Amino acid sequence: EKAKENFLSLYNALHGTTLKDTAQLKTVRLDQVLYMSFYNDVSYLVENKIIVLAEHQSTINPNMPLRCLEYVSRLYETLFESKEKYSRKLLNIPTPEFYVFYNGIEDYPKTTMLKLSDAFVEKVGEPSLELTVKVININQHDKHPILANCKTMKEYSIFVETVRRWKELDQINGFQQAIEECIANNILKEYLKRKTKEVLNMLLAEYDYETDIAVQRAEEHEIAFAQGIEQG
Repeated sequence: EKAKENFLSLYNALHGTTLKDTAQLKTVRLDQVLYMSFYNDVSYLVENKIIVLAEHQSTINPNMPLRCLEYVSRLYETLFESKEKYSRKLLNIPTPEFYVFYNGIEDYPKTTMLKLSDAFVEKVGEPSLELTVKVININQHDKHPILANCKTMKEYSIFVETVRRWKELDQINGFQQAIEECIANNILKEYLKRKTKEVLNMLLAEYDYETDIAVQRAEEHEIAFAQGIEQG
């Protein structure tokens, strides 16, 4: 219900602006592109910028620049008709910005830039193609300025830490307990009251996904270790 209002608050925190008119926001988004079967969280067109806010991550994916490149290319396709791209007139295209919000438990800088060129096999001084993703650490103890300037992001950060704490205390009912505690403490209260079931399903799905990834990594490690023993 307050998606545009919350986004504008976040945009202002990111850019040091004081925009208030949500009517100037245009939703531009492609579903099921960035993250397996999960949706990209937010994409808005504002002030001639395409702002792509990728999903929060507890483990940073270094391939985000490549994924964002695929995503924004498809977004541009939706903004212009094919014939416009062959005209003699220079098209004015929105300037893209890419963000990932980190909320993992490992130490990570307040702000980090992931570059597409870091993945290039052959390094050159000035690559012909570049895309930069800004990673912002939203953990409470890292005190990124965005938490002080965006109330919703601060509450979300507190919510994540509450979920993490309760998951360790109670494997069965921890997610429900975390939601109830946040509602009691006025953290994302209205949203959590309206969306309790959806949030629970999201947390369970993410927990299952993280567990699957951990199992896969353990299996890969065991296979690699066994191969090393065999080769030795």
